[in-house]
Amino acid sequence: MSIRVLVVDDQAIVRDGLVTVLSLVPDLEVVGEAADGAEAVALVAERTPDVVLMDLRMPVVDGPTATARITAAHPGVAVLVLTTFADDDSITTALRAGARGYLTKDAGRVEIATAIRAVASGQSTFDAAVGARLVAALGTPALSTPPTPVSLRERFPELTPREADVLERIADGRTNPEIAAELFLTVPTVKSYVNQLFQKLGVRSRAEAVALVLR
Repeated sequence: MSIRVLVVDDQAIVRDGLVTVLSLVPDLEVVGEAADGAEAVALVAERTPDVVLMDLRMPVVDGPTATARITAAHPGVAVLVLTTFADDDSITTALRAGARGYLTKDAGRVEIATAIRAVASGQSTFDAAVGARLVAALGTPALSTPPTPVSLRERFPELTPREADVLERIADGRTNPEIAAELFLTVPTVKSYVNQLFQKLGVRSRAEAVALVLR
């Protein structure tokens, strides 16, 4: 079954290029394109995409606002940001709005297609540049290293030590199989920990969990 994709960008040449490129990928189906966030919100209701490939800075309604509206009204739709901007404010604003992934426009066809498949399956995904900024943002001011499980346990005392371990790795962009390998657990066990910590933190997705850690 094809993954249904809605392309959103205010630049016609970018939209046309993305539609052309994605149409060449066998398991992806472009079901529409929008030039601003308001049009995107309307088309999501009309075309029922699985994934929205969303630009951030657009007229009428910007990308974060459109993302928040889409994820609130259609929680089954995944928003994948594709933008020129990779600054901390843009990244955190998009994640807090509900985006499940974040790529810059340096990404190629294979990387974009892989990210679309990832977010469609419920995972979060970030390109290398964005991932590096997330890791830096999660670090201490002096060392800019990822937080230890102890620091996360201090911030989220409701979590068990193992749940904090899993949260740390989610924030670092790791998938469930990668977390399982690092912590010497089975993938189903990791999924169970993920569900438990989501419930305790009151979040619905990995992107929301990352946004909560970044606050």
